[in-house]
Amino acid sequence: MILSLTKPTDGERERTLPAPRRIFVRGPWEMGASILIGLGVLMLMQPFFLWAYTYSFIVLLVGTVGFIIVSHLPE
Repeated sequence: MILSLTKPTDGERERTLPAPRRIFVRGPWEMGASILIGLGVLMLMQPFFLWAYTYSFIVLLVGTVGFIIVSHLPE
């Protein structure tokens, strides 16, 4: 298959994911999981709010497990 920068002709098919599966691409989900990991670390290291320290491990764990799952999605 030859890649071109022009529009596909009638005989060529555009290679895109179907509409319902476009939400399962890696990029946005990976960024969200990374933000959760960073938020969990910040919550763990701050000395001001006990509630943030209390939930920091759960946020960090959800972000880490989410990143592992998302890393298996297609790009």
